[in-house]
Amino acid sequence: MRIESSAGAWVVPPTRAVWIPAGIDHQVTCVGQVAMQVVYVLPESAPWLPEDCQVMTVSPLLRELVAAAMELEAGYDLDGPEARLVAVLIDCLRARPVEELHLPMPEDKRLRVVTQSLIADPGNPRTLAEFANEAGASARTLARGFVAETGLSFGVWRQQLRLHEALARLASGEPVTSVAFEVGYDSPSAFIAMFRKTLGETPGRYLGRG
Repeated sequence: MRIESSAGAWVVPPTRAVWIPAGIDHQVTCVGQVAMQVVYVLPESAPWLPEDCQVMTVSPLLRELVAAAMELEAGYDLDGPEARLVAVLIDCLRARPVEELHLPMPEDKRLRVVTQSLIADPGNPRTLAEFANEAGASARTLARGFVAETGLSFGVWRQQLRLHEALARLASGEPVTSVAFEVGYDSPSAFIAMFRKTLGETPGRYLGRG
């Protein structure tokens, strides 16, 4: 799935979860066939949970707790075993490992020219200098703007965008070789090296885990 909000975009690979705080306007796009389970948490019951969207690893325990929560009926006893089960589930959210799958979006119109062009074609090899005339700003101004508005350099931002696109394509069953070339890498080995450096595993192991 892809989650988009005013704060940016997140990609949610198979077997992962996304935390979306209450009151966040967002859009969900499913890539291919998706089955998901949704747990709603009253804000006042866990005010210490994050205030921004986050993609998280789902441990075997959290997965089973979510499955058990799906079986609960509304109005369960808040002093009973059902409530204790839910309390453990929320504790698991507190201790969640977070995965770095956020793509922050700039607000500056000149930077948006660059980002929208790359979102439409993640494999686009153009440099900031080549975007400069179209965006109406120098390459140096654009580079400073990326860091100021997203916290990432242009190169890291583009790599994160390519990772988002690659995860969606791989989850849809496309082979690693074709995905590597489609998102702008010169070889599958270069793509796999980037993937392993960013997410700690090869594409096959990462998407197959869990």
